[in-house]
Amino acid sequence: MDLQHLLSRAHRLAASARPTERRLLGITGPPGAGKSTLAAHLVAGLAGQAALVPMDGFHLAEAELHRLCRTERKGAPDTFDPAGYAALLSRLRSPEPDTAVYAPAFDRRIEEPVAGSIPVAPHIPLIVTEGNYLLLDSDPWARVHELLDEVWYVELEDQKRIRRLIDRHERFGRARADAERFVHASDEANARVVAATRHRADLVITFTSEEAPPPQTD
Repeated sequence: MDLQHLLSRAHRLAASARPTERRLLGITGPPGAGKSTLAAHLVAGLAGQAALVPMDGFHLAEAELHRLCRTERKGAPDTFDPAGYAALLSRLRSPEPDTAVYAPAFDRRIEEPVAGSIPVAPHIPLIVTEGNYLLLDSDPWARVHELLDEVWYVELEDQKRIRRLIDRHERFGRARADAERFVHASDEANARVVAATRHRADLVITFTSEEAPPPQTD
């Protein structure tokens, strides 16, 4: 899929926004497919007309995952706060004059969400949000899909996608063997959940290894 074509489509969506209502574009797909990289490319290409607000800012904190005994399944649907995510998207749809909205981010260096990390200025017409579960139809996730104007599904051949996932976990501190175990036990279980939502997407983007944007390094 041509990145310039995708950028043009995102630009048209931004241009259709009204002063009292932003447009929201969702980027979804299985872990490691390139969602965050594509979203960052779009926001950079739109040059001040879009803001990136990832779903990952709504990860539950490590202390809460320990309390729930869900640490080993971090990244599964029930290890997020989807109601909080939907509430933020709803607020972002209707900007208030002269009022910035602050969204949380996820810091992979400490494996924790960090509140108030992403400022969204009131004049920004398009919000790009990316995450695994934008197309789930079960409550409370279903509210997320309802709030998005378009959702694009990104997929990458499994061998390349899994290798990128393992490399990413290793880059952020896991031993290679532990990274491989976590990817095959947890990330791939999540990938199967995400794949079942593919048919609900407005656009499916299939990258080959050669076409896929390079993974982010931060």
